[in-house]
Amino acid sequence: MKKFLALMLALCMTFSLAACGSSDDDGGDASSASDASASSTEEEAGSDASSEAEGEASSSAEGEATAADSNLKIGIVLVGDENEGYTYAHIEGIQEAAASLGISDDQILWKYSISEDESCYDACIDLVESGCTLVITNSYGHQPYCQQAASECPDVQFVALTGDTANQAGLDNFHNAFTCVYQSRYVSGVVAGMKIAELVENGELSDDNYDADGNVKIGYVGAYPYAEVVSGYTAFFLGVQSVYENVSMEVQYTNSWFDLTGEYEAAKALISDGCVIIGQHADSTGAPSACQEMYESGTTVYSVGYNIDMLSVAPDAALTSATNVWSVYYEYVFSCMLNGEEIATDWAEGYDAGAVAITALGDSCAEGTADKVAEVEAALMDGSLQVFDCSTFTIDGETPTSILIDMDLDYVGDTEGVVDGVFQESVLRSAPGFSARIDGITELN
Repeated sequence: MKKFLALMLALCMTFSLAACGSSDDDGGDASSASDASASSTEEEAGSDASSEAEGEASSSAEGEATAADSNLKIGIVLVGDENEGYTYAHIEGIQEAAASLGISDDQILWKYSISEDESCYDACIDLVESGCTLVITNSYGHQPYCQQAASECPDVQFVALTGDTANQAGLDNFHNAFTCVYQSRYVSGVVAGMKIAELVENGELSDDNYDADGNVKIGYVGAYPYAEVVSGYTAFFLGVQSVYENVSMEVQYTNSWFDLTGEYEAAKALISDGCVIIGQHADSTGAPSACQEMYESGTTVYSVGYNIDMLSVAPDAALTSATNVWSVYYEYVFSCMLNGEEIATDWAEGYDAGAVAITALGDSCAEGTADKVAEVEAALMDGSLQVFDCSTFTIDGETPTSILIDMDLDYVGDTEGVVDGVFQESVLRSAPGFSARIDGITELN
């Protein structure tokens, strides 16, 4: 935020706080139609059935009117726009949820390409002053500015998606939400593992594709060394190992959520080092594009993307992408607002709620992949498979019995995350908390 003279700053802050202090009541309840009286004759029964059908139709229409005519106004602060995969997935989720609940277009105000700095705070306050009763930010770096706005505007509900401070903030109107995307990353790793097993069986790998210990080399393009990324790449790696154990993985960071060139170059470097699978927790199509280019030049390499189907940019190299189904959360939080219900401080759902998935399988996937995916997804849904089962990995050569989560965000683990031999990801808080570095994975920068 630009610096103003002290007097002007004081005046602006006074105006902002006054604006935050006033808002309309949240949402409204849909009314229901009365049941028709029972009748003893066929004619009356038929008439009642007709009345009931008309009543249900009227009730449905009235419910939609309640959403559209309520004072609910939703403000959305996005780190990117429709050209960036992560944000595009959010835009689709918001539109789907709004359509499902009868929320009209003019009840949603959009702020696109908002940086993870004080411009986020400005955007939040502008949305409040525009009458929004719910403000949602979609990127981790937005969180402190979203929380600041929440502290100043107690009559407005705020959600910082992928955030991790709501449970410590002590604000009734500030919330975090994330999906259990580590589950779909694990499944996408299973897809990659199936392909590796096929390549090995068919003798399609060269000596360059193996490390000194005889492990097949795979790579991963990560945005930042945050727990969110570490949790994701670890889940992906464990998914690969569940099918083909002898793999090692190199992680290359770009230090950006969206950097088309940086992600492309990071993938190229990993491919040049012999990696045959390139996964990603970064938001552009750079890595899949690099894989497709190298594939077309005769290199054995395949891509596992994130957020969106990458087959359009890597028709031969793309296997699948791990993705979030954001409409599930948006429908939940919009419904809470419409019905006057409390919003969870921390919300996290996975396959059980349909909140995560993988995209369509590419033609290059190994035979039997679809059946294996269905098997693994079913095990995740019924709880018989736990992604972070500590018996499936080691840290410094030992099976871990304790992995701490940094709940107070001082970069030091302080709260036990292992219960009955399983790390409880997204249980103590919605955002991923697994930040341990397990054996078999090397961070290159």
